[in-house]
Amino acid sequence: MGGYLARRLLTLPLLLVGISLISFLLLNFAPGDAAEITLRRQNGGVTPPREAVVALQQELGLDDALPVRYLRWVSSASRGELGDSYRSGSSIAAELTRRLPATLLLASAALILAVVAGIPLGVLAAVKRGTWADSACRLLALVGAAVPSYVLAPALMLLFAVKLDWLPAIGYGSPKNLVLPALVLSLGTMAQLMRLTRATLLEVLNQDHIRTARAKGLTEGVVVWRHALKNALLPVVTVLGTSTGYLLGGAVIIETIFGWPGVGQFVVVGISQRDYPVVQGFVLYMAVIFLLVNLAVDISYRWLDPRLHFGGKFN
Repeated sequence: MGGYLARRLLTLPLLLVGISLISFLLLNFAPGDAAEITLRRQNGGVTPPREAVVALQQELGLDDALPVRYLRWVSSASRGELGDSYRSGSSIAAELTRRLPATLLLASAALILAVVAGIPLGVLAAVKRGTWADSACRLLALVGAAVPSYVLAPALMLLFAVKLDWLPAIGYGSPKNLVLPALVLSLGTMAQLMRLTRATLLEVLNQDHIRTARAKGLTEGVVVWRHALKNALLPVVTVLGTSTGYLLGGAVIIETIFGWPGVGQFVVVGISQRDYPVVQGFVLYMAVIFLLVNLAVDISYRWLDPRLHFGGKFN
């Protein structure tokens, strides 16, 4: 296991370099000029003179060759310095650090809600296969997977904030503000966990060791929760790993809709203003999270199934 972890940790910098290079090229090959857009915004939409655009390009280093600009940014990022925002002049690293707790709070609440509801409902659907409970759970999973968050969010805001006046529509600071955005953000992951738990648990329940456990006289609850569910969780853990990154990335849309002051709202403004340092810093931040979560998922496989060996063989 130690050798596996060492190999994975050694590949992380290479993956981060590749991801940062791709994002850098995509941003810089996109149409539009960051200096011109910045000046136009500062001048109330008036097209700036060419001399002012050239001066700002020189000030921001945008007139340098792409390789020079990329190496300069990578060198700074390796020291934890992600540059300053073209729009506000603030430090990207400081801004992400300040906004990160709000995003983590929202994503964590959504993940907990998805796990607490999705896995038990998936178990219920598998145990009650063919009954009305199974049909209801499958319908809920279908709706959760099919309805986009940007459609569901306004609908829930209209119902719970406008019509019923139970919850605030936007804002940050109280537990009530967290309910609607966390619910909307969790539904896609909840539906995925529900469907996958049902499918894998049905497969495990038909295996020989489960029939043996039942033959020994164990109750159905013990058979399902102690013997079957642990073996059925391997694919579910994989989905949880990818879902963690999805929830942090999906929070970009949800934060914008609900006025949540997290990283996502900051990045949306940066994208619209062609604020290169903001977007590049966000991509790097997301890449680190995805890679670390995937590593944690791989390690958790060994706990769920001790037979697994990190070299690709069984012990």
